[in-house]
Amino acid sequence: MEITTDGGAAGISDRGRHRGINADAMALSTVGSWTVGVVCDGVSMSPLSERAAQVAAEVGVTVLAARLREGVLPEIALGDSARRAARAVVGLAASAHAAPACTYVAGIAGPEGIWSAWIGDSRAYWLPDEGPGMALTEDDTGRHEALSAWLGADAGEPAPRIRSYRPSVPGRLLLCADGLWRHLPDVAALRGVLPRRPTASPAGSDLLEDTRSMVRCALDAGGHDNITALLIPVAPAAPAATATGH
Repeated sequence: MEITTDGGAAGISDRGRHRGINADAMALSTVGSWTVGVVCDGVSMSPLSERAAQVAAEVGVTVLAARLREGVLPEIALGDSARRAARAVVGLAASAHAAPACTYVAGIAGPEGIWSAWIGDSRAYWLPDEGPGMALTEDDTGRHEALSAWLGADAGEPAPRIRSYRPSVPGRLLLCADGLWRHLPDVAALRGVLPRRPTASPAGSDLLEDTRSMVRCALDAGGHDNITALLIPVAPAAPAATATGH
């Protein structure tokens, strides 16, 4: 599946080479000068994980866009959307022992900077055109990389973590599932498959090709899981960059 926005954002979700279904989901929307995106990854051991991911992505991006349209702060919008997405996934459960589940990562890019919120091990990265990039998320995992947080009736109350960044150069905000980052695990690897060029392009054609390059790399490395990559173009927000997190 490929999706784009008029503002240049683009995403691809691929089943991979070894999965019978694609349990990843993604969604994109624009609200004025804001672009918002959500990527979710169904937890493989749960029932209807693909449905959980689809519902969480759709509800998350819809609530995120609506809250920004109402004029709330991006941090508030991200928290509200993650909790609403979590409630929607809980509503899919037949019981706590038959609970669809998924991870969740959401991002916002606008004139004042970029924001990300996450629950689980789907990730967000800042990939500038020039200079060092960075991961904007930290995996919610414990021993042996087991998930310690997710959306689902067996997950408890969701506690999304939120991070903001004000870039001084143009670049890309990447949202992705672990089927991508396990093959491209850091900023250097991710940027290594991207051409060095400005992100601005009509109809998102450049960023769509960038996401194709990322997905092809994961497929060429084996494609053992579903693969999802979503890129949002980012303009400089301020002369100097600062980071905050909680």
